[in-house]
Amino acid sequence: MQLEQFNYDNKIVRNFGIATIIWGIVGMTIGLLVATQLVWPHMNFGLQFTTFGRVRPVHTNAVIFAFVGNGIFMGVYYSLQRVLKARMFSDALSKLHFWGWQLIIVASAITLPLGLTSSHEYAEMEWPIDIAITLIWVVFGINMFGTIIKRRERHMYVAVWFYIATFVTVAVLHIVNSIQLPVAGWKSYYVYKGVQDALVQWWYGHNAVAFFLTTPYLGMMYYFLPKMANRPVYSYKLSILHFWSLIFIYIWAGPHHLLYTALPGWVQSLGVVFSIMLIAPSWGGMINGLLTLRGAWDKVRTEPMLKFMVVALTCYGMATFEGPMLSLKQVNAIAHFTDWIVAHVHVGALGWNGFMTFGILYWLIPRIYKTELYSKKLASTHFWIGTLGILFYAIPMYWAAVVQGLMWKEFTPEGVLKYPNFLATTLEILPMHMMRALGGALYLSGVFLMTFNLIKTMKSGKLLANEPAEAPALLPVQVNEQSQHRRLERKPILFMVLALIAILIGGMVEMVPTFTISKNVPTIASVKPYTALELQGRDLYVREGCVNCHTQTIRPFRSETARYGEYSKAGEFVYDTPFLWGSKRTGPDLHRIGGKYPNKWHFDHLMDPTITSPGSIMPTYPWLIDQKLDNSILQDKMKALRKLGIPYTDAEIEHAEQDLTKQAQKIADDLKQNQVNVLADREIVAVIAYLQRLGTDIKAAPKVADNTINANQ
Repeated sequence: MQLEQFNYDNKIVRNFGIATIIWGIVGMTIGLLVATQLVWPHMNFGLQFTTFGRVRPVHTNAVIFAFVGNGIFMGVYYSLQRVLKARMFSDALSKLHFWGWQLIIVASAITLPLGLTSSHEYAEMEWPIDIAITLIWVVFGINMFGTIIKRRERHMYVAVWFYIATFVTVAVLHIVNSIQLPVAGWKSYYVYKGVQDALVQWWYGHNAVAFFLTTPYLGMMYYFLPKMANRPVYSYKLSILHFWSLIFIYIWAGPHHLLYTALPGWVQSLGVVFSIMLIAPSWGGMINGLLTLRGAWDKVRTEPMLKFMVVALTCYGMATFEGPMLSLKQVNAIAHFTDWIVAHVHVGALGWNGFMTFGILYWLIPRIYKTELYSKKLASTHFWIGTLGILFYAIPMYWAAVVQGLMWKEFTPEGVLKYPNFLATTLEILPMHMMRALGGALYLSGVFLMTFNLIKTMKSGKLLANEPAEAPALLPVQVNEQSQHRRLERKPILFMVLALIAILIGGMVEMVPTFTISKNVPTIASVKPYTALELQGRDLYVREGCVNCHTQTIRPFRSETARYGEYSKAGEFVYDTPFLWGSKRTGPDLHRIGGKYPNKWHFDHLMDPTITSPGSIMPTYPWLIDQKLDNSILQDKMKALRKLGIPYTDAEIEHAEQDLTKQAQKIADDLKQNQVNVLADREIVAVIAYLQRLGTDIKAAPKVADNTINANQ
């Protein structure tokens, strides 16, 4: 049989590998900065661009899309060529993909600290960057499917199944979650509002974890782990069951992020049921990986990359057990909004994604440079430092979560909250936050060790940019040799379509009724659109990333209604785009903050939180006094929102600036009566107006007194 000669493209693999290392250091360093700010808020260095609210999205997006994203493409470009016995479809598309992805990362790293954000978690980038992501993802898809079509291996190996599912599902998730109406170059509003926006966001958010942080890494596990261990995958049948059940079930589980909220109860129940079911396929993948090491456990003692892979799979098993457990309402009632969620996410991110990426780098870099790893001893040191880092990070966070969750709910024998001041619970867990920062520092130091090790490895060899390979042309089909699934593996387009159908079912069942049946989101007559000033204040609230620390949804628990007020109703959010329910309470919930404190309290709190809340870890916001409110696109905002169904009248839009000035002057006059001189056209006035509006629509309008205003005027 005649063999065809061709070359694997190792240069693109090297490029993505280097980008993975660089962005890993950047993203984790920012993460360490964020961790220290939760203990010492002055670590923002007095700059508005480095506050927790603005930097936290930089950290999450840098780690997810820059570090893990480049790690995915490194692993996919290396393994795809080899299991398909073909060079990538187009070198030009490979280069466009690489440089386009890096430019997207840089654009995000610039715009997010500037406050140009959509506020959707893990998707904060504004619409021009969303479009760029879509285009580059299409480039990646064309390159991948072009390679699959020209393959010399008829059957698609299991890793390719996961790559196909990743491409299709991430495309659907990104497009659906990013449907926005642009207002200006870097400003837009989501077409979804309130409860519906929350459902779409957490359908996206949970499945971004599933199909960006999980399925491509499972594909790489199925390729790299057998290669490292020199053992075949334990069970082909288990991999089939694992794949199809995982992609079908995962897509339903998003609503478990919204338990006890205003989301319709039937959607919450579906999320819980499918979350519990998710244990089986998730652990099926972990078991298939660990059992692949049968007969090769002696290598784990001597090969650092296998150590990383074993712990990665273990962390994957822990995280995928913990997710379903957190979806149980009894557990969720205590754990949600606490640091348990932070610990859960980081066991997956640091252990599963981080350690598998490190293991692949240690295995892959010496091979494409045709040399040996510079130091196995340094790699083992990295492993132990990284493992300690994970433990020092996660264990204090679990501890903090239990402490804080129980403190929130504790009542005295007399039936009143034992800790009515939310800040008391925050101060109680500061030592755990310090230990978390130490864990992050340990983990990051291990990455620096790896970087040194890999640089020395590269210097000791030379990149084999075009690796010679040979394989026979695609063989004709042997009719009787195939199982049903084997026959499906010969048809990549059909495979893609079936994967698409599998992931669309869950989303459609949950979203279509929520969007089309009005009783799922009952309206409340007293709920009105935000005034012009309140709308501006809300956009500033979004800009400053306040939703990263404060929720705006009160759950129907005695402990929460006693602390915050009446629980949140679906109809209260019908004009909220984006929704701002949040996912973590570093500070108290703000949904009923309106009218609770005078304007001067809010002014002092924003200028220096320790004035009103001694010991607060919230940063100061002095620039809100200095910066003039920008009303240049105010009317365009209101026109855009009217297109989205918010009932602004022509008169309200036409006189928006005059109405804004009138309401702002009332707040400024009220502040002046309390010895605070601030111009009415400053940003802080708009933020105060928005805060005073929150949660006031379903109760009697507050009296106009010396220290309060009617925010609905």
